Amino acid sequence: MTGNSYIDWISMSDVSLMETIGRFVQHHRLQQNRAQGEVAKSAGISRSTLSLMERGEKTNLNSLIQVLRVLDLLHVMDVFRIENEISPIEYAKLQKNRRQRASGKVEDPNPNDDLGW
Repeated sequence: MTGNSYIDWISMSDVSLMETIGRFVQHHRLQQNRAQGEVAKSAGISRSTLSLMERGEKTNLNSLIQVLRVLDLLHVMDVFRIENEISPIEYAKLQKNRRQRASGKVEDPNPNDDLGW
């Protein structure tokens, strides 16, 4: 893979990760042609907090979520979604217990009803 198409997140330091997030936020804010003060006010945080975030400094997670919401970027949260998945072994067990054919026996639906004939 080329350097542009793959980022080795594991080898990055926490500081580098925060800087990457900050650049992401700043990039999208500028793409939307929105000032820091405007975004910060809409997010309910101070402009200095947004500035810290964009520089990769420490801010709290709640601030990031508020900024993502204001910039209409909450879709990035999809990577945190946990979907119920069934393991291949569990699926095979379910398939094994599934009825494959009818037994051919017909049971009387009301065995206690005496028609008196």
